[in-house]
Amino acid sequence: MNTRYFDLINQTYYFPQEEFTLNKESALQFHNIDLMKLVEQYGTPLKFTYLPQISSNIKRAKNWFRHAMEKNKYEGKYYYCYCTKSSHFEYIMNEAFKNNIHIETSSAFDINIVENLLENGKINKSTHIICNGFKRDQYITNIARLINNGHKNTIPIIDNYEELDLLQAEIKGKFKIGIRIAAEEEPKFEFYTSRLGIGYKNIVQFYKKQIQENDKLELKMLHFFINTGINDTAYYWNELVKCIKVYVSLKKECPTLDGLNIGGGFPIKNSLAFEFDYQYMIDEIINQIKIACDEAEVDVPNIFTEFGSFTVGESGGAIYQVLYQKQQNDREAWNMIDSSFITTLPDTWAINKRFIMLAVNRWNDTYERVLLGGMTCDSDDYYNSEQNMNAIYLPKYNKEKPLYIGFFNTGAYQETIGGFGGLHHCLIPQPKHILIDKDENGILATEVFSEQQTADDVLKILGYTKK
Repeated sequence: MNTRYFDLINQTYYFPQEEFTLNKESALQFHNIDLMKLVEQYGTPLKFTYLPQISSNIKRAKNWFRHAMEKNKYEGKYYYCYCTKSSHFEYIMNEAFKNNIHIETSSAFDINIVENLLENGKINKSTHIICNGFKRDQYITNIARLINNGHKNTIPIIDNYEELDLLQAEIKGKFKIGIRIAAEEEPKFEFYTSRLGIGYKNIVQFYKKQIQENDKLELKMLHFFINTGINDTAYYWNELVKCIKVYVSLKKECPTLDGLNIGGGFPIKNSLAFEFDYQYMIDEIINQIKIACDEAEVDVPNIFTEFGSFTVGESGGAIYQVLYQKQQNDREAWNMIDSSFITTLPDTWAINKRFIMLAVNRWNDTYERVLLGGMTCDSDDYYNSEQNMNAIYLPKYNKEKPLYIGFFNTGAYQETIGGFGGLHHCLIPQPKHILIDKDENGILATEVFSEQQTADDVLKILGYTKK
């Protein structure tokens, strides 16, 4: 009878997988990183970022688009942009910009980061800076400063009619712009149309009225963003077709328009059963754009993408120890972890987001069905089958045999939503965070990016101490 945790995983999924294997001690490895060695060296709770995965995903996407363009004899160029709001950390930027990519920003302080990257040679004048989001005051001023200082590849994406006047008031000379389409949302949403951008039916008229005769403006990009990302659904294809029709109509009126930004990210792996045909999706997107442009006898656009979660999501992970098991009734056993889901993986609490969750050790032990609880006194601080897609099974709790569990592909948004370095619910401390990299010989190296918060750190934020 197969009663081991290994047997459960092996019969439920294809295992091992490219990034998940077991070592000789039947403990989990992630990209050949011995996770128990990390636990022994750094303790738990522990967050980590595996930097090489960032470059790996960027290269994969570039290859997919290259193959699709070659297959469809597509004459436009492809530009990979990193969506900074997924993770603003310098170590992320340093790794991402090893790969000749571009930037999409969403708020004022992003521009300060761009200026720092320029100053330190991480990006250069040829890097496209796509400025998205609702723009007021400081964001407008910062965009203007960037353009006035000579970064001509900065493209503010017009989100509403007033932004044109605000930008023109501060930018000297001619500058490039884009227009964002206000896409219709999925039927399950509580509203019909995105709050961001300008409606499909109004874009050509907006161009004719406010841009066409304005010598200061050069329209270069139409921006199309789907909140649910790029997925093989009737909803996505319907919105894409509408976007392409707008591009064709606008291109006929505006010769300078030569860029189509198909923002909205690729999904990332959230289960060992995850399947997604990236190459097929890109082939079909490129094919649809080319067919429409050829039929209308207009040039195909250069393609821009804005991948945030796809860039950084699969680089991140978190490891916790099961401290105790509470048998609350005859059916529910709660495994209590040494941290909080609300504060360290806030998307599990806020939007029931799924991450890959696996035991780190004791794969040869028998398993049991459990619920996972965080350390705060909040009843919502848990992770269960709703987030995990299936019931949660882990090696049986044994007080004498410590159990460690890992959450994987957590690298996007969790630090910024949870609040890095600040206050957390019930004052649960922020975990230690380490960076994992490879040197030129492929040898792994780790370093501590931030230590676990101390009581002094928290008291200082709260004003109890001044030093």
